[in-house]
Amino acid sequence: MMGLGMGFGLLLFLLFSVLLVLGAVWLVRAVFPGAASQPGASPRADSSTRQVLDQRYARGEISKDEYDRIRKDLEV
Repeated sequence: MMGLGMGFGLLLFLLFSVLLVLGAVWLVRAVFPGAASQPGASPRADSSTRQVLDQRYARGEISKDEYDRIRKDLEV
C-alpha cells in the first residue's frame, strides 16, 4: 500500500517538473520573441508591410522616389 502512494507522488513530482520547465520556456519566448529566429537569416518584409507602403503611396503621402527607395529597402 505504501509503494502505491510513493509511486503516485513521484509521478506528480515529474509532472510538476515538466510543467515548470514548459512554463519557463513559454515565459522566455514571450519576453524575447525575436530570439527564436535563425541567426544570419535576413528578415523579409511581409505582405502587410508592403500593403502599408502601397497605401501611403496611393494616398500621396510619399513620392515615387521615396516609394521605390523604401520598397528596395524592404526587399533586402
